Amino acid sequence: MNSPSSFAKPLPEGTIERLKRGDMHAFEQVYRTFETPVYTLALRLTGQPDAAAEVLQDTLLKAFERAHQFRGDSPFWGWLRQMAVNEALMRLRRDKRHASEGYEDVYCDESSALPWQRMDVALVERALQQLPDATRAVLWLYHVEGYTHVEIADQFGRSVSYSKSQLARGTRRLRALLEPAAETSP
Repeated sequence: MNSPSSFAKPLPEGTIERLKRGDMHAFEQVYRTFETPVYTLALRLTGQPDAAAEVLQDTLLKAFERAHQFRGDSPFWGWLRQMAVNEALMRLRRDKRHASEGYEDVYCDESSALPWQRMDVALVERALQQLPDATRAVLWLYHVEGYTHVEIADQFGRSVSYSKSQLARGTRRLRALLEPAAETSP
């Protein structure tokens, strides 16, 4: 069973209605409440602090601009989390397109960790950085954010088997990268 999402945070009553009316104080409250979970999710999916900061800004600005579209069928945090995932995946697609056009593609962040691993945080982070972007994103969405294969496939615009194969490949590759370290650790 997956732990609750880091996005599952309550907002004071009336905040969403005020946000829908364009109230800047409500926007500030939403921003402060969700800044860390949006940034953390974006960092996990993109692997780049600068990209994560841009995803944070884009996500929360879009949430402000589109608040009137929030119907309340699900929690606000779920709607916002979905928006953050979409922004991060769009960023990955754009970066992949730029990399194939000859732009430099750099990934280097060793400051965050996967809570579901019981190994040295820096070691796991280095191993994750060696995985392709899509594989790393699928691992994070499935194991940490609790998305199903159907939801992940929908996010990527691919089939369920794509999500399952990325998860299986990523898990195998992560194990292979971490096995030597596991054999030497106490």
